[in-house]
Amino acid sequence: MMPCARRHRRLLSILCVISAACRSRIGEAVDHLLEHVRSYLDRSLDERIAYIQAPRWIGHRVAMQAHERLAELLARPAALRTRGLMLVGPYANGKTMMAERFAVEHLRAAEQQRVWVVQTREGAGLAHFYGSILQALRAPTSNRRDVGRKAEQIDYLFDRLKPRILIFDEFHNVLRGRTRDVEAVLAFLRRIGRQFDISPVLIGEVAVYDVINQTSEMASRFDLHAAPRWQYDEEFLTLLDSLEAALPLARSSDLSDEKLAREIFRLSEGLIGEIVAVVTAAAIAAVRSGAERITKSDLGQLCYVPLSQRRRAPVRDYLL
Repeated sequence: MMPCARRHRRLLSILCVISAACRSRIGEAVDHLLEHVRSYLDRSLDERIAYIQAPRWIGHRVAMQAHERLAELLARPAALRTRGLMLVGPYANGKTMMAERFAVEHLRAAEQQRVWVVQTREGAGLAHFYGSILQALRAPTSNRRDVGRKAEQIDYLFDRLKPRILIFDEFHNVLRGRTRDVEAVLAFLRRIGRQFDISPVLIGEVAVYDVINQTSEMASRFDLHAAPRWQYDEEFLTLLDSLEAALPLARSSDLSDEKLAREIFRLSEGLIGEIVAVVTAAAIAAVRSGAERITKSDLGQLCYVPLSQRRRAPVRDYLL
């Protein structure tokens, strides 16, 4: 009995050592992932892909600084001549997400909503512009182009809701109309500061910057927060590390490795929306293939065409 008991204890000891070693190897295998992401490795294929495709907030330096600027506008004292903010940069570079994230965080914490996001409508003219505001304020609207009546309705809502910040996304949409309409929109922005103590925030491409700075009067009312293209530098590599940690792949891809990072930068052309799109597509392919990591050859197999080249892409000829 004694020899059997000793063998049994030795076997248990060996099993414990093996189990500990396995746990250690598993921990090492996923230590490139954020803790809350690791659990997704045990999910189904569809659940993992859905998680990879889900939009995610990336708190990089420009985004955090934008939130600080918006928070300053929200906390400012009352003024007769309010200052606004321009959030300007190229398309697909995260400007809208920065603003919407701030608005959602404010809404969660505030007793009264003071930040409103206006999705500026396509089409020039005051009727379209006013319609965008009424829609954002969840007010009933009609198809009639009664600009005066819409202006009165907006004034009434501003007086009742008392917004502190109005964020106009895609503001360059209103700048494509007649000169007198554009001037009327700019006069509206000046008036809401004086009459309702509202700070306007204009989100858009470089055309917004150009129009605001055409006159000293408007230029003196708006500060600039730039959201430029990313450069290939340490901040870009840190961004890739953050993305890798948020994607449930069982093996480390080392996205910030020189060759892989250079290829992602080339395909994305320094636009954060494209950076995320490239890495997301590669991660989904890695999950489906069972490779569980992204390599430079995997990026090549995506046949991903950078935005600036899509108009001249060979596939275009097959669409004629």
